[in-house]
Amino acid sequence: MCRQLGYVGPPVAVGELVVRGPHSLYVQSWAPREMRGGGTINADGFGVAWWRRAEVGVEGTRDAVTRYRNPAPIWTDPAVTEVLGQVESRAVLAAVRSATVGMPVERAACAPFVDEHWAFSHNGVVPDWRTTLALVLADLDEIPASAPGLDAPPGSLHAQGNGAVPSGSSAGAFSGGEYADAAPSAESVRIRPDAAPLFGSAAALLQAEALTDSAALWVLLRGLLGAIRPGGPVADAADAVRLLTTAALRHQPNARLNLLLGNGTQLWATTCWHALSVLVADDYTVLCSEPYDDDPRWQPVADRQLVIAGPGHCTITALELPVTERVRS
Repeated sequence: MCRQLGYVGPPVAVGELVVRGPHSLYVQSWAPREMRGGGTINADGFGVAWWRRAEVGVEGTRDAVTRYRNPAPIWTDPAVTEVLGQVESRAVLAAVRSATVGMPVERAACAPFVDEHWAFSHNGVVPDWRTTLALVLADLDEIPASAPGLDAPPGSLHAQGNGAVPSGSSAGAFSGGEYADAAPSAESVRIRPDAAPLFGSAAALLQAEALTDSAALWVLLRGLLGAIRPGGPVADAADAVRLLTTAALRHQPNARLNLLLGNGTQLWATTCWHALSVLVADDYTVLCSEPYDDDPRWQPVADRQLVIAGPGHCTITALELPVTERVRS
């Protein structure tokens, strides 16, 4: 399908990150190694998002996202090195695209999709996406009836930096190459029958920037992100990504859902079918569909995982919580 990359850490040249390493994202556009049956090259456009300090919304100065997209193959665009190489940012999200048969090859269909300080990319495909995502929307509309839900499932995998650590119900993380335990959290379910639905109608999917599954997924995820608030129906960005992924898998078990979300300071990702690797250094973290070099710190992420990454640290937990338990308990 596609190849994608996310970075958080000290300022880097945006263009340099895209071409970094002998197997850079740039090279992966024509010589991918781990497409897993999702095509052979990624020649249907590309996009890069980065963050800068700006006045955004009513909250004042924060990290606002900027992007550059082109529906042509990345290797045909000199702006990657000549222009983006002159831009620095503490966070980058980039993708090269292999369009699913029948979906448009156009600039509007190229990730990243953005909104204020959020940027989003999707590697994969949702079969029969128009019907499937309309059903997903209906499920997500039930979420305001309950507050953020149940304990994380036992048997999660927490892997960062130089290795992977299986656990029971506790979480862990690598920070600067060291593993540190993190106490599990438990949340109660509170019924709020008076809450308004997040979307209200499947017509909300018409807001999608392009007629693709990825653009429609962004409409749904953007709605969940907008519902984040203390005591609200969605606890945080990780909750939003998990809810969307599990809802889509409920209605379409064959969906391929490697999602990548960033806000300028943190990254969230899921693995569902397609490959993802993580590199955690002392002061930065990179998520990439395939390692761009032979650095031994690269670690593959297992299937059906949720990844949360910041500069120098990363936490990985299993995606095992059915959405029906969250919205109907």
